[in-house]
Formats: sequence, C-alpha cells, structure tokens
Amino acid sequence: MAQLSDDCFAFGGPLKSVDETVALLTSRLEAVEETETVSLGSADGRVLAEDVMAPLALPPFTNSAVDGYAVSGANLPQTGERAYPLAGRLEAGMAPGSPVPEGRVVRIFTGAAMPEGTDTVFMQEDVRLDETGRAILPPGLKQGANVRPAGEDIAAGKTVLRAGHRMRPQDVALAAAMGLSEVTVRRRIRVAVFSTGNEIVAPGRQRSPTQLFDSNRFMLIAMLGRLGCHVTDLGILRDDPDAIADSLLTAATAHDMILTSGGVSTGEADYVKQSVEQVGSLVFWRVAIKPGRPVAMGVIRGAAFIGLPGNPVASFVTFAHIARPAILALAGAQLPPQLPISVRAAFSYRKKKGRREYVRASLRRAEDGSYEAVKFPREGAGLLSSLVETDGLVELDEECTGIEAGQTVSFIAYSNLI
Repeated sequence: MAQLSDDCFAFGGPLKSVDETVALLTSRLEAVEETETVSLGSADGRVLAEDVMAPLALPPFTNSAVDGYAVSGANLPQTGERAYPLAGRLEAGMAPGSPVPEGRVVRIFTGAAMPEGTDTVFMQEDVRLDETGRAILPPGLKQGANVRPAGEDIAAGKTVLRAGHRMRPQDVALAAAMGLSEVTVRRRIRVAVFSTGNEIVAPGRQRSPTQLFDSNRFMLIAMLGRLGCHVTDLGILRDDPDAIADSLLTAATAHDMILTSGGVSTGEADYVKQSVEQVGSLVFWRVAIKPGRPVAMGVIRGAAFIGLPGNPVASFVTFAHIARPAILALAGAQLPPQLPISVRAAFSYRKKKGRREYVRASLRRAEDGSYEAVKFPREGAGLLSSLVETDGLVELDEECTGIEAGQTVSFIAYSNLI
C-alpha cells in the first residue's frame, strides 16, 4: 500500500489556483512501487513501470508500399516508356529469392520484401503489359519511390515508450509490432469509495419521501474505473461517527486511497470530517475553483483520503481537476495535457477575478461553419442534467472577469477529463 506521512497534505497558505494545487499534490504523492508483468491483451490503460526499447527496427526489412512492379532505380526510363521483362512475382511473406537481373522487373505486392537488385516500385495502375507479357513502365518516377526502407518508422534500440506512460490501443499495437507479448506495469491503484448520510438510499431500494437516491458514488466509481483503478465499493455508511471511523480504518489497511463526496464540511452533521480526524489527519485545501469548495485531503494509516464536495457537478469538476491528478501521481502516470480547443462563445458571462470557473456548455456548428459553445441554461452545482446534456466545460482562468458573446474561449471536452 502507499504509505503517506500524516502531514503529507499539510498546508496553511492562502487560496491556491488549480494549477498550484495540482503541482503541490503531485509533488507530495509518491507512486506505488509494486509492479507486475501483464500480457498485451491486458495492457490497455496500464501505467508502464519501465521504458520500452525497440528490440528490432520497424519495418524490420525493406518492403513495397504498394502493389506494383519493382525495378532498379539505376535503370528507370527517362524520356519515354520502356518495356521490361518480368523476372518473377513476390507476395507479402514470400522470400525474395535470387537477385533481379539488370533490365528486368518483379511483380510485387504491398508488404513484400524488396528483392536484391531493386529499390523502386511502380504502382500497378501506372503500368500496362504488352502482348508478350512485358511491363511497360512510364518515365518520371524518382528512384526509391513507393518503398518502405527498413527502420523507416523506428530504429532498433530506440526508446519508444517511457515509464509513466498510460498504455493506449496504439501503444499496444506498437509493442506487438516489435514482437513483445507483455510489458511491465505498475500495479493498479486500490481505491475505496463510499457515501454517507441517512438522507440517501441505494438505487433499487425503497426510498422515503425525504430521501434521495445515491448518485455521486456511482459517478466516482465509473470515473475511477476509467483511470484503471481497482475500486472497492463500501456502499452507504450511515451517520454514525464511530461506525464510519471503523470502516475508514479497515479500508486504509487494504487501499491506497479512500474517496468520498460530501460530509466533510465544518457543520455539526458532517460526520465524515469527525471520523477522519478521529483515526487520521485532515486538512482542507482551499482551491480557487467553481463549481467546487475546499477539498478535504487527509491521511489514514498511510492511505490518502480525498473528500470531494457533495453537489454532483462540484464533485465531478473537482474530481476531474484535483482528484484525477492525485490518482495518476499515485499510479506513477504522467499527467496528460487537457488540450482545450478554441471556440466562439454563444453567451455572455460574468465572474469574480481570482478563481477559475468551469461553465457547462454544448458545442454547435454556427452558420459560418465554426464551432461555438452554448451555455447550459441553468446554474446550480446540483443539476446532473447539466452534465448529461452538455459536451464539456468552458474554462475561464483566474484573471478573467467575464466574456461577451462572440469572444473566443477555451473548451475542454468531457472525453479529455474522464
């Protein structure tokens, strides 16, 4: 398990920006040390524990990039068509055989190894055969055309994937193309998730008129799953500080992180706060972010604790921008850039200087063909529909005090956040 010091998250400074918060978090969290070897079929989404070097060049041999006719570049037609007798036929996977004599061509197919004595390929649609079966090649082709040289893509011995990289399908394909059948990765981060409160009930259970169905827990579990975490669902813990404290201690012995939403403010009924302070340490990181509130950070027997706001939108936004970087740091993964895109705002908006705000918006194609962001018509951090019916978040930085319709803004799609 990750073993954090009790004062790992201690911080008494002023309000922090999102960027400063992420930098502090990631600098204070050390990646889990345990590693394992997994097959390529199980490697997608896993974090590499060591660099991957290319054991061979790609492609490993010089081959044809097209279906056509292979010829020596020193013997190309210059001013007019020229007829060449055929010296053989090569399909992908066949041995190239004997060297091709001067003045002859070989019928060759995409991916087939170039035979000795050839270095150029004419595309089949540019070639015709005469009545004797000779290939008539046109002038104008440059030597080396339509050929993939050995090592053109990757040189043998090159570092192709770095430690800390989260494997993607294209990375799996690259490893397979180099003949690798497995890679060494960090073990999955183990995260325990629970909800608290007598006012919530699990979906499928009987709900009283004054209760709500628990939704945040399922959202967080889904987001953690997309990060490749091994998630334990602790369900709903009722408003009993001692019972919550016991559950926290048990979870801390088998998990790297405990994640929850709500119940960590300073009110009398915020039982999670009391319980964390009873069995561990707890601090509030005052982050200049909206929607969102101070995020509770703590340590329980060496395991990290993160308490997110209880409102669904605030929980979603703070998970994406604060909890997610912390989880990736524990996993030993590099934090990927969010890559916002520039779009035109189709709304006006006012905000306070000094905090970063995320406005829920949908994208639509304007009459001039450009994309513009349309703000969700209602405010409120408790509106799940505002996440479901939009495409992403318009990011307004700390210095911004407002925007006008028609102004260019930064838009982050949900696909870049989860």
